[in-house]
Amino acid sequence: MNEFELLPRDLSPYRVGNVGIPYVHRFESGRPGPHVLVNALTHGNEFCGMVAATHLLDSGVRPRIGTLTVSFANVEAYESFDRAKPFDSRQLVHNLNRIWSSAWLDGAEQSPELRRAREMRPVVAAADHILDLHSTSSDVQPFWVYPKFERNGLAALAIGLPNVHLVMPQGLGSGTPVIQHGRHGEAGHHGVALVAECGQHFKRASGETAKRVTGRFLAHFGLVDGVEASPDDAVAAGTADVPPRRYELLRTHVIRSETFAFTRPLIGFETFDAGELIATDGDEEIRAPCDDCTVMMPARRAIVGREGVYLTRPMA
Repeated sequence: MNEFELLPRDLSPYRVGNVGIPYVHRFESGRPGPHVLVNALTHGNEFCGMVAATHLLDSGVRPRIGTLTVSFANVEAYESFDRAKPFDSRQLVHNLNRIWSSAWLDGAEQSPELRRAREMRPVVAAADHILDLHSTSSDVQPFWVYPKFERNGLAALAIGLPNVHLVMPQGLGSGTPVIQHGRHGEAGHHGVALVAECGQHFKRASGETAKRVTGRFLAHFGLVDGVEASPDDAVAAGTADVPPRRYELLRTHVIRSETFAFTRPLIGFETFDAGELIATDGDEEIRAPCDDCTVMMPARRAIVGREGVYLTRPMA
């Protein structure tokens, strides 16, 4: 990676929040309404969320109703960023977006990510609605990721940006993300919890998309005034004048061998016919389980224990 349009900025001015937890800022309107959490930097090298969160804080956004919380999650990993190894600061030990189960949070294992997740646990639990801002290693169009609850799908469609959806009927299959912590992973909960993948990590456009998505998310729940459509929204969404596209997650393949390899270079959104070989992992063949199987978030390199590829199919 030789071109960096988006780089870290000093977050030390945001360290002291107002809820007793570093890098967490909460603003109450004093009027009835939902509690919305905007979370940035679940992964340390996904800078778009930092752009959106600092924009909210720097511009003095305050909720018209309800409560707004703005948080920076894995700042320790963020601060380890090295331009020579730009993908290594995603995490220090654990993937902070896979450890939000009771088994991990209440377990004995220790790491910077587990420490931070335990620290932020009450912040996530307190929110009615969550927007978790992410970006992708490859330069692909932005997309939503969310559990297959009607409340999530309706909100994502209403917000409109991005217009591509990755829907998870059974979760990720490789751990518990922030948006499925506690009641947010339950069918009976009223709250919406969405990940927005806003574009490539180091592209300026990903930060702009994160700001637009955040504004629309807050407006959808009434915390800020409605956001007028921008001519750039179609570009940020990935397409113009195209109906929303939804994909159902069928399988998350976790890498078992250092010899994991794709049959051809992939960046995401490529399609395969049923039975077509997508990758090999040691002696295992990963084949498309259906026609029009669409791959998402293929791994840049083989790291045992991390996700290799998501296999999806188009939804009607």
